[in-house]
Amino acid sequence: MTDNTQVYTDLTVATMEVSDTAYGLIEDAAIVVSKGKVAWTGPKADLPQDYSAQTQISLGGRLVTPGLIDCHTHIVHGGDRAVEFEMRLNGASYEEVARAGGGIVSTVTATRAATEEALIASALPRVDAMLAEGTCVLEIKSGYGLDQDTELRMLRAARAIAQTRPVRVTTSFLGAHAVPAEFTGGADAYIDTVCIPALRAAHAEGLVDAVDGFCEGIAFQPEQIARVFDVARELGLPVKLHAEQLSNLGGAKLAASYGAMSADHIEYLDEDGVAAMAEAGTVAVVLPGAFYTLRETQMPPIAALRKHGVPMALATDCNPGSSPMTSLLLTMNMACTLFRMTPEEALAGVTRHAAAALRLDDCGRVATDLRADLAVWNVSHPAELAYRIGFNPLHSRIFGGQS
Repeated sequence: MTDNTQVYTDLTVATMEVSDTAYGLIEDAAIVVSKGKVAWTGPKADLPQDYSAQTQISLGGRLVTPGLIDCHTHIVHGGDRAVEFEMRLNGASYEEVARAGGGIVSTVTATRAATEEALIASALPRVDAMLAEGTCVLEIKSGYGLDQDTELRMLRAARAIAQTRPVRVTTSFLGAHAVPAEFTGGADAYIDTVCIPALRAAHAEGLVDAVDGFCEGIAFQPEQIARVFDVARELGLPVKLHAEQLSNLGGAKLAASYGAMSADHIEYLDEDGVAAMAEAGTVAVVLPGAFYTLRETQMPPIAALRKHGVPMALATDCNPGSSPMTSLLLTMNMACTLFRMTPEEALAGVTRHAAAALRLDDCGRVATDLRADLAVWNVSHPAELAYRIGFNPLHSRIFGGQS
């Protein structure tokens, strides 16, 4: 027994393990944390004698869940697009906003102009808001540089966030996010002369955990994404894809053919695409923040995903344009309200299934030998986490065993 062992009692734990009990719920439970991991969890009555002799930390009947995981964010970027938001609400067309320098061009311009230090400083308030709601793992994408220097700078900033705050960061190279203004009409040339060389450089510097892309009429065609994914495969990097958000180009099926970690957005996904994802073990990442902000009407095929057993993760999609949201709790509520997901599906979406979307097997559940990333809530039942709107019931966050 070590001095750094903590024995938490007087709690209910939603382990999020697959079991006969909703949420993997254990009432009147105990959790033992040692050396940054969960050493034991179960009913308090079954607490092993070695642990029951330890000083116990009462959690006052609170609920404990795995620490939350935000598996799709664009949290590192320069500037904001609040003025563009106001212009749209005042009746400006997309073309008028673009002519005024809005849209992704605005974010690319601001991001290219920002130093690494400035990118970190602007991201940290958003990160802090996420941590304050129990988030322990963040995926962060590049994609607002669209040139090699800025793409690498964004990824360095993402890596630095994990050194600045108690949070785990995974990075995704998203060079195939949009065609920059200087390559208008030249998407193929951009892929070959900027995106792929930048990917190779980022990999050589150890900045990339996965490779992402945006497969859409306003971005890149499947054959262009495939060229990027071929390089990812050569480098031994897993892939994921923004797919079927605005139309169905077969992006999810393409991603599945590469054994993708996830296909994200997927509002226009058809059943063939769902079946391909199921066969490949590709997670569906549902992003209600963008659906809400863009006032979309085509909902993701939740029923088909359930039918084929495709795991459904949830994420904020935090970005300056289509989803300026940092709240996973609000994401959960939106998923239930807008897409009719259940509260249990929503909580699994920001824990167990979000971990699967990042291919992390040491978090997302409360179980022996997994990381002690835990969220302690001032609620009695996990459904309350998806039920309330604009209310944060977090009592405390435990990250790697440290509170």
